Amino acid sequence: MTRFDADDPRDRRKLFADAIAAHRTRASPFVTLEADTDSGQDALEPATDSGEDGDRDDDTARPWVQFGDNTFNLDVTDAELDDLKGLVGEFPEFRIQQLESPEEAEGTNARVTARSDPNRLATFADRVFLDVYDRANDYRAWVAEV
Repeated sequence: MTRFDADDPRDRRKLFADAIAAHRTRASPFVTLEADTDSGQDALEPATDSGEDGDRDDDTARPWVQFGDNTFNLDVTDAELDDLKGLVGEFPEFRIQQLESPEEAEGTNARVTARSDPNRLATFADRVFLDVYDRANDYRAWVAEV
């Protein structure tokens, strides 16, 4: 892979598909995809710099999706879980395998099994950011780890 971010819908899906293919080729444990914290219409407060390097101090608010071992892993709120269930219903080959809500956590960790080609997996990941995490159509996404 030579690029690690994109903000155009077609480029994002290509980026995600390339990252998933690289993950499979390298036999890495997982690939991590992240989206900007700006959710479009209901944007979060702007990030503030924490130092000279410009690192944001809002990394915990940045939505992420991991894929490995034919399973998507993501954390969602109760409202986002409803949206995730609706989205999975649009992908008949995908199944919610496990939902875990520890008492000390404010949300749910969801695991979605997904046996498909990289393009279909990339489409699902992009739709998670758009439909579940409510990102604007031009959100910026990164491949954080392959």
